[in-house]
Amino acid sequence: MLAHQREKIRALEPLKAKLVTMNEDCNERILAMRAEERSEISMLKKEKMNLLKIIDKKNEEKISLQSEVTKLRKTLAEEYLRYLSERDARKILIADLNELRYQREDMSLAQSPGIWGEDPMKLTVALKMTRQDLTRTQMELNTMKANFGDVVPRRDFEMQEKTNKDLQEQLDSLRDDYREVCKEHDMLLQLHMSTLKERDQYHSELQEIQRTSTPRPDWSKCEDVVAGGPDRWQMLAEGKNSDQLVDVLLEEIGVGLLQEKDFFPGLGYEESIPPFLRFEGVVENKKPTKKDVINLLKDAWKERLAEEQKEKFQDFFLNFLERRFGPADTMAWAYTIFENIKLFRSNEVMSQFYAVLMGKWNESVYIKQKETVTQLLKEMTNVDSQNEGLLTMEQLSTVLKSTFPLKKEEKIQELMEAGGWHPNSSNADLLDYRSLFLEDEEGQSRPFVQQLWEQYLDEKDDYLKELKQELGLELREKVTLPKVREALMTIDPKLDKQTLNSYLSQAFQLPVTELPEEPEEKTENIIIQLQTVLERLQMADVRRMGPREQEPVPLSPWQQVPE
Repeated sequence: MLAHQREKIRALEPLKAKLVTMNEDCNERILAMRAEERSEISMLKKEKMNLLKIIDKKNEEKISLQSEVTKLRKTLAEEYLRYLSERDARKILIADLNELRYQREDMSLAQSPGIWGEDPMKLTVALKMTRQDLTRTQMELNTMKANFGDVVPRRDFEMQEKTNKDLQEQLDSLRDDYREVCKEHDMLLQLHMSTLKERDQYHSELQEIQRTSTPRPDWSKCEDVVAGGPDRWQMLAEGKNSDQLVDVLLEEIGVGLLQEKDFFPGLGYEESIPPFLRFEGVVENKKPTKKDVINLLKDAWKERLAEEQKEKFQDFFLNFLERRFGPADTMAWAYTIFENIKLFRSNEVMSQFYAVLMGKWNESVYIKQKETVTQLLKEMTNVDSQNEGLLTMEQLSTVLKSTFPLKKEEKIQELMEAGGWHPNSSNADLLDYRSLFLEDEEGQSRPFVQQLWEQYLDEKDDYLKELKQELGLELREKVTLPKVREALMTIDPKLDKQTLNSYLSQAFQLPVTELPEEPEEKTENIIIQLQTVLERLQMADVRRMGPREQEPVPLSPWQQVPE
């Protein structure tokens, strides 16, 4: 035993050295990550200091402009006083010149020899009348001085008014620049905080990945295993990630196992079993091809859309199979179709039919999506006036924006890229828009329609997240019907009454006729968990009816610029 234990110790010594080496390697990685984080933090601090310097510089410019305005006002007042004194001096000079001229005339009259011959009474009357005219003129002059003493010349007034207007415009532009700088500063602060959070999150994710990560699988090994060889595997694996490749591999394995089965065991008649699977005993595996199953599902959808949809979808599916294959083979085909659509998750037709059949989606989700695609094709056909099947990229963008007015610009861009548009393409490039809506032999849509479907799912998730955020509750907390109604009207003000009632009916599993008319009427006992509400709405066709009204963001005290 001792010898055996010694042999064991000697065998474990290399493993100990390997553990020491791995420990040193991990420590070096951690130190490298910390050094990288320190450099990033220092860069962010420098950027913050630069922004603070810019703000200080803008404040200094504002103060200098205010001092310049004060100086210009003072200069304007001085110029006004100088012009006023110059005007008064000019008037006094004119009065002195007139007095000298009158004195000169009196002296010339006194020296002329013929003046003594005039009548003294006549001269006395003339002198009296002249003095009266002088008094009246003096009174008028004083009145003019009193009325127009503070008047500025029009040319000077217009010049000063223009200067004041230019300074006011400069001040307004500086205020706008200051507000923009404040907004950018706030945005940079928020970006800095979000970057820090993302960095911490990525760091924790990196540590978790380093702790639990496994080597990346070599998918090329599947080429010799999958039926059809490397060419078929390349076709199946094109554009798929690891998770999707696992589904593809499971489908390939499941197809082989499914073809080997000759019978399926019945699940019984319990209430939890769907109606189309309630059977006791064994049923035959019909072993149809994948294409046959897809064509059968398409026929079922056509028949479902053509009828009034009064019965449940599971009952309709059972009746459809009975009409198609007869009562004897109904259960065999039901089990065969069910096993096939449960297996092929990567196929669009099968996965959607399975989701509706098992109650994960309402059939209105599928119907509305098909109506949307049909409406979009109709809009493109209306724009194609020549009926050539071609549209320019500009026309495609216009049709998408008019059909989906609530989609953001980047979402429109994604749809155009899925349709074949590239950044280096011109608006005059022609596109065969009818090819965007074609399907392959397995019912798979083109990337354009797939992108439209993925955007719908993303928009529904965002809508429900916004609803949860507006309610402000945890998933396990309970919520009342009036609160859900109020939250829906808040996040979607354009929601009409009929659509709102349908959402509430789906969320609380109540008929629309039993919903209370008034928000406060008979709603005390209508309380369920928020998680249940969101899960039920996730099953239904929920979409935004209009944009949410944005409330003005109030400025913080240090952002407010005094008028």
